Amino acid sequence: MRTLQPTFLAIAVSFGSAAGALAQSNVHETNKHSWGENIGWMNWRDADSTDAGVVFTDLNLPIVPAGDPVAYLSGYIWAENEGWITVGNGNGPYGGFQGGGITPPHYGVNILTTSYLRGFAWGENAGWINFGTEGAIGADGARFEFATGRLRGYAWGENVGWINLDDGAHYVSFESPCASDLNGNGSVDGGDLATLLSLWGTDDAGADLNGDGIVNGADLASMLSNWGPCE
Repeated sequence: MRTLQPTFLAIAVSFGSAAGALAQSNVHETNKHSWGENIGWMNWRDADSTDAGVVFTDLNLPIVPAGDPVAYLSGYIWAENEGWITVGNGNGPYGGFQGGGITPPHYGVNILTTSYLRGFAWGENAGWINFGTEGAIGADGARFEFATGRLRGYAWGENVGWINLDDGAHYVSFESPCASDLNGNGSVDGGDLATLLSLWGTDDAGADLNGDGIVNGADLASMLSNWGPCE
């Protein structure tokens, strides 16, 4: 397997200004932790009471080809056993992760039209953490649930093992996603309506906007009340 060795300068620049260089985290103030058996608790919001937490950014593109990024993550996670981990610096077309380049500064975590995550996070102690795991574990791959604004599935690090984003009690969600934006294009529109109607009567978690176990009129009413650009 290919071994990646980031340069000292790149890592020094990345971590030298962890607090203050990025926008204030929009991770939920309560739902802000993930867990890994080896890496321990990971705080995605406010480990040191600064704005060094993770930020969810919607690209707000009018048209997004299937499989392309619709949003990205940037900022820092604090892991109790491994220290700071960066999910991207917010630069570049997709938050810092460009194509297949996974060496600094071209790393970061993107969210695709499929809701699955793609890309790598980096920690000086933890090493590379792969969020594009659906190819290895299928539906349990790391993903973003647009309807609820929370992360799901599992990420993997060679040095730290599996990271659980799927726990029912301790998970990471974001405060201001557009819940009815099912296709993640930055607006609640006809495309989202078509998706919801195609899933009518099912228990699809993505389209079940009120979480009552079925896609029905209540979800349609919720979508219509949020019609238009996400704010």
